[in-house]
Amino acid sequence: MNYEHSTKPNHIGRKISRIRELKDMKQEALAQALGTNQQAISAMENSETIDDAKLAEVAKALGVSAEAIKNFTEENTISYFNNFYDNSCNGANGMFHANYCSFNPLDKVIELYERMIQSEKDKVEYLEKLLKDK
Repeated sequence: MNYEHSTKPNHIGRKISRIRELKDMKQEALAQALGTNQQAISAMENSETIDDAKLAEVAKALGVSAEAIKNFTEENTISYFNNFYDNSCNGANGMFHANYCSFNPLDKVIELYERMIQSEKDKVEYLEKLLKDK
């Protein structure tokens, strides 16, 4: 199966677009991460080539390596996801290895709880101050 029939196989902009879509990221979100606008992302995704410095920035924003973008194919992705569960215990050899998840979800939960606790502490401190001032 060839999913890239409508574009040249090394069309870097299309590869960026597909990786962004697979990560369920909108052009606006990628634009914000890169400090640009949606129109610039659209233009970049329509470009056949991109300079290495820009590619490195885009890769970082997408949470993958520049090599993963360069080597991206629909076939690799399908193969990666088909084999994901088989390899998840052994360490996958897919193109996103060590770059697939750019954060630890548990860290994010802990961070959220710490912010909530701090917010509650701030409220208590404020209320105590109000009571003391009466």
